[in-house]
Amino acid sequence: MAQRYGGKFSPDGSTVTPEDRPDTPAYKGARVDPVGARSNVLFIPPIILAAMSLNDGAVGLGIGLAGAASLLLGAWLLRDGLQAQAAYDERRVARRPGIPRKIFAAVFCAIGAGIAAWKGEPGLLAPLIFGGAAGVLHLGAFGIDPLKDKGMEGVDTFQQDRVARVVDEAEKHLVAMSDAIKRAGDRQVEARVERFQVKVREMTRTVEEDPRDLSAARKFLGVYLMGARDAAIKFADIYSRSQDRKAKSDFMMLLTDLEETFSKKTQKLLLDNNADLTVEIDVLRDRLQREGVHLDPR
Repeated sequence: MAQRYGGKFSPDGSTVTPEDRPDTPAYKGARVDPVGARSNVLFIPPIILAAMSLNDGAVGLGIGLAGAASLLLGAWLLRDGLQAQAAYDERRVARRPGIPRKIFAAVFCAIGAGIAAWKGEPGLLAPLIFGGAAGVLHLGAFGIDPLKDKGMEGVDTFQQDRVARVVDEAEKHLVAMSDAIKRAGDRQVEARVERFQVKVREMTRTVEEDPRDLSAARKFLGVYLMGARDAAIKFADIYSRSQDRKAKSDFMMLLTDLEETFSKKTQKLLLDNNADLTVEIDVLRDRLQREGVHLDPR
């Protein structure tokens, strides 16, 4: 789909207000897709194996398709495993993935390579050698899944589960916003939505690190974000049909107001966390003084 490019000298350049100009670098909050070319290339071997098995009769075709299916499943699990690890690495507080997808991907890759080797050289030694080599190389290239929780010491798991559900729902709203805005075909609006999403994710990270903030942020990550999603969908429907500049200006103003609101709330949550830390320090100092330990006032 063709996209309209905006800028200082474009016909609609005047619709950009000073409030809409980014006050942070454009790359802040940018995400690199964890699924790169080296993982996508693993979808090629199963296609080749299936194609080479078409003229090998019923038995040969079945064996080839079984090997191709194993390789394909391994490549698919690897994509999910890389995305899960990227989400794990991005958070300061995170649980290990429930399913070790990258390890399972290496196992299926080894099985598929073993079946392909047995198809070309029946026996036991060749499949074991080729399958084992494929599995080891797979683990060496992509590593294994995180096997332990991160930053979960002293965290109430029940509260953490509640936070996880709210954050997952918020991410669904953000994804729906991105999908809707793409229909509008305006890169300026897409960039503005991405800036707003950065602010939302800053709040979700704050809540994940301190689940006690959930009650204060629930309305923002639920009702307000749902309203932003609905507004994005309606704007995309209108703008894709009529290129209404007033609708674009109103939507950009809405995003500005929402971004400022989310930013102020996130800062308030951080200040509350700092206040809690100050209280803990004062309590600890009083307790030490009662024990006869006198601290240097400096």
